[in-house]
Amino acid sequence: MNRIDRTFADLRGAGKKALVAYLTAGDPDPEASAAALAAAVDAGADLIELGLPFSDPTADGPTIQRASQRAIARGMNVRKALDLVARLRKTHETPVVLFSYANPLFAYGYEALARDAAAAGADGVLAVDIPPEEAGELEAATAAHGLRVIRLAAPTTTDARLAKIVRGAGGFLYLITRLGVTGAGGLDFADVAALAARVRAACPLPVCLGFGVSSGADAARLAPHGDGVVVGSAIVSLAETVAPADFPAAVAAKIAELRAGLDGAPAR
Repeated sequence: MNRIDRTFADLRGAGKKALVAYLTAGDPDPEASAAALAAAVDAGADLIELGLPFSDPTADGPTIQRASQRAIARGMNVRKALDLVARLRKTHETPVVLFSYANPLFAYGYEALARDAAAAGADGVLAVDIPPEEAGELEAATAAHGLRVIRLAAPTTTDARLAKIVRGAGGFLYLITRLGVTGAGGLDFADVAALAARVRAACPLPVCLGFGVSSGADAARLAPHGDGVVVGSAIVSLAETVAPADFPAAVAAKIAELRAGLDGAPAR
């Protein structure tokens, strides 16, 4: 069984919600990045979304854009990001989803990417700007190597469009909780609750809520409406407030806060 599927099954059996932690590969530097991945898992992250640095991350806000720029400046690329996955896999079985855009994946080659990602120990791929209509080649390559393709739905996604998104999706559905780009804050929790109820009714996969989640309190409020939460900018921003050597500990502290929020929330 794919690690993503197994993790959600285990969490469901335990009555817990998933904490999906996003980190940019290579930020603030390769060594601190590797240590932060392990620290996040040890502190309570159930899944890792590993962002592949890209020069034009159009779905991401300023925090993750700057993280990508820093990582690229330090020589991070797709191959080196896969090396980080392989390094984590030596000590941890936590699922890893590669978060990317079409250009880096296409340049690497879908078949080569799927082969090398699976060999490194990755479990899925999320390509923000590849819609279902254009995903056939990527999906064929990933399916051949046992990887899940994670898809996204937005507040503007219609019921008809949602049905198309869900078909062929795997692992979990990433539900964007607000309009705009990634970043902390700005959630209307009543709107999110209504959106999540509509999407979960139409989606057989676990649904994880992301964009705007910045604190344990946010995680606690969102937890009843999904199967997990995705947190990125609130974690990545720590690289701008602490020295690289202190980044893993700062990540662990943030993950512990978010974990406490999720675990304290009443199960749906």
